[in-house]
Amino acid sequence: MDSEAEQPSSNHPAIERMKRLSKPWQWLFLLVISALFAGALELAALPAALLIGPMLAAIVAGTNGATVRVPRLLFGAAQAVVGCLVAASISADIFPVFYKEWPLFLGVVIATVAASSLLGWLISRWRILPGTTAVWGSSPGAATAMVLMAGAFGADQRLVAFMQYLRVILVSMTAALVAKMWVDTSGIEVPPVVWFPEIDPQPFAATIGMALVGGLAGRLCRLPSPFFLGSFIFGTVIHLGLEVPMQLPQWLLAASYAMVGWAIGLNFTRPILRHAARALPQIIASIVALIAFCGGLAFLISRLAGVDPLTAYLATSPGGMDSVAIIAAAARNVDISFVMALQSARFLIVLLVGPSIARLVARSIREG
Repeated sequence: MDSEAEQPSSNHPAIERMKRLSKPWQWLFLLVISALFAGALELAALPAALLIGPMLAAIVAGTNGATVRVPRLLFGAAQAVVGCLVAASISADIFPVFYKEWPLFLGVVIATVAASSLLGWLISRWRILPGTTAVWGSSPGAATAMVLMAGAFGADQRLVAFMQYLRVILVSMTAALVAKMWVDTSGIEVPPVVWFPEIDPQPFAATIGMALVGGLAGRLCRLPSPFFLGSFIFGTVIHLGLEVPMQLPQWLLAASYAMVGWAIGLNFTRPILRHAARALPQIIASIVALIAFCGGLAFLISRLAGVDPLTAYLATSPGGMDSVAIIAAAARNVDISFVMALQSARFLIVLLVGPSIARLVARSIREG
């Protein structure tokens, strides 16, 4: 994989020029382009800008011969921070709502996961993408988690990232357009980002401790994607079980997202990029099909359970939790607890069953 990036063809002078740059200059180029891309995506109000921006910059650098790579220790630390972020995002408030509506929630989640798995299986079966890559890439939610775990299970992490973040963008944009049919969100102000908040010593120290202990425990237990899963499991137990508060300042998240984006993007090569471009129509079609399927589920929930249509649509929207939460908070008639409970339930179930489904699909493809 990396050898293609390290041995560019002499037919591409631009690649040779990038390769001849010293490593400090390559890192400076990567940092500047990442800031420009992330800033542009933030201005466009697209989701996951702090991760997608650096990843796009790294793809530009990687496909033009960059030889720098993110050190394993920094990549592991970034995964541990993302694991803590996922743990901190799970609120105990969702459990009473889930308990009250569990048959409905479980049915919707199973239907969504089954539909996305079928789409992934078809893409793999038709040889559009290799192996289990399409299954991980089609997973409806937990985009960053799926990308981090996919590599540990043998999928092509680069193509999984391509599918997942394209889905996040399309799903979020669709949810925003649908919401405008019910509520005007133009006057809603998104809270300003505080990049360097005052550090609260105990929650911040607890978060760093969860990342360190969880990551090391993941390695010792030989978990797949040990730093991410270890910190996620340990952080969830401590945060929810012992009610320990956590603090993840924006500067730490931005640095972690950049490390993850760079680690993935720098391994892109021109052949991989061309492969992704060739598969783009089918990938977009699969995302549109999943959005339409979830819209159908929302219609059924609205008709059969008497749930507000916008609440049902946002609750079943396949991903983009951050954008969905903002839209839900902007609408007075939306039951935000219902929306976030269903989104969180699917998020957790996808994390738990994703590896098993990927292995099952891989086995069926081999046997077929």
